[in-house]
Amino acid sequence: MIFRRFAAPALLTASLLALTACGGNVNLNPMGWFSSDGVEEIALIPEGGFLDDQENRGLVADVIELEILRAQGGAIIRAKGLPPRLGYWDAELVPENFERPEDGVLTYMFRITEPYYRTQTGRSKQREVYVGHFVSDIKLQGVRTIRVVGANNSRSARR
Repeated sequence: MIFRRFAAPALLTASLLALTACGGNVNLNPMGWFSSDGVEEIALIPEGGFLDDQENRGLVADVIELEILRAQGGAIIRAKGLPPRLGYWDAELVPENFERPEDGVLTYMFRITEPYYRTQTGRSKQREVYVGHFVSDIKLQGVRTIRVVGANNSRSARR
């Protein structure tokens, strides 16, 4: 009875203290079992980036209209594109140079996704695709011209 009451906790405490003094490569130290000392995290990124980061959309065939609309706190760039056939989707104005002007010109690529199957050509009015993009006044500082680029042509508008 006395052993259980005094000796067992004392023996357990002494053995834990003895194990904490262990060092070297032997991992018998219970204080180091849950620590992450010496572990180096490595990020594995494939060459060329992840598939989500890659741009798979092509340029619209023709940019047929470009309009800059004033808005509160900036401007809205509105462009109309004409793909070669029906069914194109997921259109967007993708900024070049991280939306920084180059020689006073802010450039956007008119990107659009091709349909997965063969579609009809249709009339040009049926194929028109509209996109819009808001640009803040801060990003418009120093910009004199906004340019939207397609596969066959580009359109520019002066501010």
